[in-house]
Amino acid sequence: MSTENIIHEVGIIGAGPGGIAAAVECKKYDIKDVIVFEKTDSILSTIHKFYKAHKHVDKDYKNQVVTLRGHIPFGDGFKESTLELFENQVASNHIDVRFNTEIDKVEKDGDLFVIRSTSNEIFKAKFVIVSIGKMGQPNKPTYALPPTVRKYINFNANECQVGEKVLVVGGGNSAVEYAVDLASQTETTLNYRKAEFTRINDTNAEALKKVLDSKKLLGKFGVDITSLEAVPSRSGDAERDSIKVNFTDGSSDIYDRIVYAIGGVAPLDFLHKCGIKVDSNGVPLADANHETPTKNLFVVGDILFKNGGSIAIAMNNGLDIVECIRKRLS
Repeated sequence: MSTENIIHEVGIIGAGPGGIAAAVECKKYDIKDVIVFEKTDSILSTIHKFYKAHKHVDKDYKNQVVTLRGHIPFGDGFKESTLELFENQVASNHIDVRFNTEIDKVEKDGDLFVIRSTSNEIFKAKFVIVSIGKMGQPNKPTYALPPTVRKYINFNANECQVGEKVLVVGGGNSAVEYAVDLASQTETTLNYRKAEFTRINDTNAEALKKVLDSKKLLGKFGVDITSLEAVPSRSGDAERDSIKVNFTDGSSDIYDRIVYAIGGVAPLDFLHKCGIKVDSNGVPLADANHETPTKNLFVVGDILFKNGGSIAIAMNNGLDIVECIRKRLS
């Protein structure tokens, strides 16, 4: 049967914490016909891709104390335990997740929404929840990235190799965790444009101090990067270039690889294709129920916040949306 002949009650775009929480709450409130679209091959893909093994996952992220009101018993844990919790919730609640299905646009057609995938599949739903995060679209520096070294300019630490000289750029928890972990394996420098780290948790602050004091990690703080240049490999490898980094203090150094961990941005092109307007900060316009000006089109997750939300906040937002949908369906 063609997918466009099926009308789902709720279509959810993105299998992050807010999207999965909304799907679970739908099932708990007897809204059974729910479909989740995920462009990757796993739920919580940001945690899968960007979190290193055993990374802490805090319920009250950045000291944002949240009382969870939904059915998923999320608490402090690690990458592995968090993934297991949400995967179990998907399985036990029989959530229909269409993996490797990237949505291109959402259009309103009368009282229904037409959801079009990049592979030209068409789905229809009465309600749509957009649950896409910023980390799928990491912030990139404003200066040029030389083409011959772009392969060695990354936005997570997965490609780093032992023996490389690595520069990690950023001042948040991910940047610190990448740098601390890499410092035990290879020559690593952490660069942050500010002189002090004010956004990291106590565990990471302690770990950072320890590796800096031991000289295992080099720090370049209070300075920013002005430009990058491709230069001959510092190790003499004829198959690749190295990266010369020029700083605002007039200094420069040569690295084999750069890892940027400088946050993420809302995917504005996709939001525009869905008819979702944003404010001057790129935050979608939505009311207290997280509903956009297009009736029955909702947004959940960190794209609702200029400086990022949290897993727990997204989960509560998902519950709020489902409670609103439930009332309209009754």
